[in-house]
Amino acid sequence: MINPNDNTGMFRSWTGPDDDYLTEDLSSVLPANYSIPLVFDHIPEYAAPEDVYRTARSMGTNRSITTTYNLTWSFQVDSNFHYLIRLHFCEFQREISKFGDRVFKIYIASLVADSMADVIQWTGGRGIPIYKDYAVDMFATARSMGTNRSITTTYNLTWSFQVDSNFHYLIRLHFCEFQREISKFGDRVFKIYIASLVADSKADIIRWTGGRGIPIYKDYAVYMFAPTSKKINLTVSLHPGPEQYSVYADALLNGVEVFKISSDDDGNLAGPNPDPKRIPDSVQPHTGSGSSKSGGISKKVIAAIAGGSVCGALVLGLLCFLTFRVGSSSNVPSYSDKALPWGSQLYTTTCSSTKVVHSSLPEDLCRRFSLAEIKAATNGFDEIFIIGVGGFGNVYKGYVDGGSTPVAIKRQNHGSQQGVREFTTEIEMLSQLRHIHLVSLIGYCNDGGEMILVYDYMSSGTLRDHLYDTENPPLSWKRRQEICIGAAWGLQYLHMGTKNMIIHRDIKTTNILLDEKWVAKVSDFGLSKMKTSDTSKAHITTVVKGTFGYMDPEYFRFQQLTEKSDVYSFGVVLLEVLCGRPPVNASLEFEQISLAGWAQSCYQKGTLDQIIDPTVKAEITPACLGKFAETAMSCLHKEGMQRPSMNDVVQSLNLALQLQEGAVRQEITSLAPASMTDGRLQDEEDTESLTDTESDDEVLEL
Repeated sequence: MINPNDNTGMFRSWTGPDDDYLTEDLSSVLPANYSIPLVFDHIPEYAAPEDVYRTARSMGTNRSITTTYNLTWSFQVDSNFHYLIRLHFCEFQREISKFGDRVFKIYIASLVADSMADVIQWTGGRGIPIYKDYAVDMFATARSMGTNRSITTTYNLTWSFQVDSNFHYLIRLHFCEFQREISKFGDRVFKIYIASLVADSKADIIRWTGGRGIPIYKDYAVYMFAPTSKKINLTVSLHPGPEQYSVYADALLNGVEVFKISSDDDGNLAGPNPDPKRIPDSVQPHTGSGSSKSGGISKKVIAAIAGGSVCGALVLGLLCFLTFRVGSSSNVPSYSDKALPWGSQLYTTTCSSTKVVHSSLPEDLCRRFSLAEIKAATNGFDEIFIIGVGGFGNVYKGYVDGGSTPVAIKRQNHGSQQGVREFTTEIEMLSQLRHIHLVSLIGYCNDGGEMILVYDYMSSGTLRDHLYDTENPPLSWKRRQEICIGAAWGLQYLHMGTKNMIIHRDIKTTNILLDEKWVAKVSDFGLSKMKTSDTSKAHITTVVKGTFGYMDPEYFRFQQLTEKSDVYSFGVVLLEVLCGRPPVNASLEFEQISLAGWAQSCYQKGTLDQIIDPTVKAEITPACLGKFAETAMSCLHKEGMQRPSMNDVVQSLNLALQLQEGAVRQEITSLAPASMTDGRLQDEEDTESLTDTESDDEVLEL
């Protein structure tokens, strides 16, 4: 018996028929089979009562009817919670016996959960119960304007909050598209106004997130100035975009948060609101119009970098504050669509990027390209020159210096989640770092609001390009090892070879580039953090950023970043190289979705050799595999302190390579003719007698 005091509410019970929840049904039937023996190969017997798997509801076989509707159940739940939905399946009808007999789609909260569900394919046959788990964030409350363009275009949907005057405020707007008719870029585009100023002239939630059901937030900062009042109204307004770039004349907002972040006096947010200061008649404050008279007072303001990204059901945000002084009216740039000028009081990435970047970029350490040079190098950003796409934007192959120098040009997309901070961080980092295993930054361009980075061109692409989902020939095991060692040297330099330790924070196979000689170079320093020498703590406390599948669980839980987070990510890279599969594959069985978790489980069971990339499995010697796997597993230790340094990783990988080459030499020696008495070649005929799998270079190493 369970004491009522210990009941957490997590215990479940099974209800009777599903009729009370069925909301859309035109033809369903209730098949049952109480005689079929159930075989619990995939799930434990206690997963559900047997009657759950012996009874079912199906749509029937009349295609003219079943294709016209969705068989739908509806459950009323509390909003703004994450839910786990477990669907139980078991095929028991005689006519369903092989793959493809019954394939269907599953929608959860109007989103596609599985586009090709096939119970026979999941289980292997009839009478074998299985369940599938899905997670959904019921971020289901929102306010929209409606779709009647003749009405929605005549007003702003506005919220008003009374706040203390003469403070800076952070406004966090939450968004999530979940309506069926909104599914692609341009379906719902709208303007955002904060304190009557344009914060975003083309807000498009689908463009920000990539699809429906993906929550995101955007941060904006504003200074609420009122010379004669202790209170002032802070407004947030939405207005639909014009017909030429928005299908629907509508706007949407799911939630608003307002944070008081600083004042111009003592910075005290908890004390009483200070009395307004008397402003002399000869001095006028900045107004929303953005105009400023010569000789006016310059004020400290804060620029908030809009951030935030989602993968799966998690939201990762980045908020960065940069302080500067507002210049005179002669320095105010112009913007289209009444975009915010420098003299105004609201600051976001779009408005402040050019000013902030231009003032701090190291022109003496790397080249500053004009936009005309970049356009000439890429033929006006012709899509035919695109060689890659990343979180920052498109990557083009171009030619500078009169066409004599090939370069890689990374241009930020306007809808990118990365912005000014990532742009400046990468320039500041790479302009001061030079190492054979770090990608070289040639220069940048920030003309016309653009954020463009120019690198040495890496002709062999990324490491990922040669591991899986590619038409490129597979890399040999020796080459994979050499690439891993090169990348490890690059990370070791960041951690130990610079004045201040640099933590990369986004190590993955797409950020390891390869030149024409297959030399590995670590790239993409937009998320990097520098640990300054005056930092007393062993970690950096920071908002979690990175890539799912590679992210250090310890960093994710505690938001404490150390160099061992890079070591964890590199451990995942080693497994990708060994197994030839992505770090996350949601199409696999649950225990195999995460490469790191699956490989650790196989390593503990002694079955790691069963998940090795088949294109190189025959090449790997047992001794090399043992050392390589041991290195990867040590990188993935759940406690950061127990993980090796990158210096240790380099040494271990070198040892693994030596074990591989030593075993290959022994194998060649055992196959060699008698003339090879001392391990050296006696004549050219001996070269021809060796196994065809060895290259000329490998033979000469003897």
